[in-house]
Amino acid sequence: MSLYRLLQARAAKGKPVRVGLIGAGKFGSMLLSQIPTTPGLEIAVIADLDPERARAACRTVGWDDKRVERTTFIADGRAACGHPDVEVVVEATGAPAAGIAHARAAIAARKHIVMVNVEADVLAGPLLAEEAREAGVVYSMAYGDQPALTSELVDWARACGFSVVCAGKGTKYLPLYHTVTPDDVWGHYGLTADAAKRAGMNPQMFNSFLDGTKSAIEMAAIANACELEVPAAGLSFPPCGVDDLPHVLRQTSAGGVLERPGMVEVVSSLERDGRPVFRDLRWGVYVVLEAPNDYAAACFAQYGLKTDATGRYAAMYKPYHLIGLELAMSILSAALRREPIGQTRDFRGDVVAVAKRPLKAGEMLDGEGGYTVWGKLAPAARSLADGALPIGLAHKVKLTQPIAAGATVRWADVEMPESDAANVRRAMEQRFAGKVGAKAAE
Repeated sequence: MSLYRLLQARAAKGKPVRVGLIGAGKFGSMLLSQIPTTPGLEIAVIADLDPERARAACRTVGWDDKRVERTTFIADGRAACGHPDVEVVVEATGAPAAGIAHARAAIAARKHIVMVNVEADVLAGPLLAEEAREAGVVYSMAYGDQPALTSELVDWARACGFSVVCAGKGTKYLPLYHTVTPDDVWGHYGLTADAAKRAGMNPQMFNSFLDGTKSAIEMAAIANACELEVPAAGLSFPPCGVDDLPHVLRQTSAGGVLERPGMVEVVSSLERDGRPVFRDLRWGVYVVLEAPNDYAAACFAQYGLKTDATGRYAAMYKPYHLIGLELAMSILSAALRREPIGQTRDFRGDVVAVAKRPLKAGEMLDGEGGYTVWGKLAPAARSLADGALPIGLAHKVKLTQPIAAGATVRWADVEMPESDAANVRRAMEQRFAGKVGAKAAE
């Protein structure tokens, strides 16, 4: 790896890599905590809806007054994208509409963009990434988040000549989680509502991790970046520890759970009866690979890799991810090597809104992690054919007809107000519909 040496060279010249951070929440704060110990990397501008909160976040993570004073704090994310002192924009708001707007503003200003905002990437990433490539700037996933780390493992496997059978991450999952709402989320985290409130934890955001929505979004991002397929019926979340990855995550014809090789899947850290999985991968990522020949399979055994019974399927994994603490990798790769660490290349996976309970005409949908819908992974071809409503647009929109519990909400079922995000999504669907249809026909 040469990033640190390249960064040292920039620092020695007095030309640090300067960042515009949009969103000073948990992910952004973790990045901010690393800045004082990363010479050559500076935050020039921080945009947050509450600039004073952003200042407080900087002090909380250890910034001294001098560093705070030389940083510009604003409320306008688009202004941060066009700021002359900014070389790389980090979009960390988590809001799909805002993420799309900021990505396009950064691209128009010829700034590299690191998308912590996976929600925006899944909603319109194929189009945004294409626009960035045409503009000659880098559009990158956020290193430290699981999609980028998984994409890195997939790239490693393919560059070494292995066939990728499956890739994904671990999480805590039980089927009942799909109907959990912000009112009862904290019990599943072992917290009381009061304790969570005192800690400043957002129940809807944390619920999106629990109810399956965030897993679906991250797997769609990986599928679209790595040109992998998604399960026809959505994620199955098989219980699986690290030692069993090569056994469980192979195609059914070989004894596993996959429809075919080359897919994404999430493994659960809980057995279906709630017991913990032995050596679970709750915080990590993995890739299952297949030996291309007998010699490579023999090397797997010689070097201690856990394999399936045939010895031909093996797994590599990373047990943890440090989210914003690792984000500098994507920033520096974009600025110093002009390379993304994970980038949307195709439209293979989508995340559709599914009713958590029977919904009535006239009800307002409240987006991921809320009371009304959760996000389910779906093949893009099926999503388009069904006219399914993306979870990224299922927020503050009114239903025009009742939806049964467990049914997919469609564009035709809602009053969709005019918005830039909806227009970009429609443009993305039109742009990639031909490619999606061709893949479905294969």
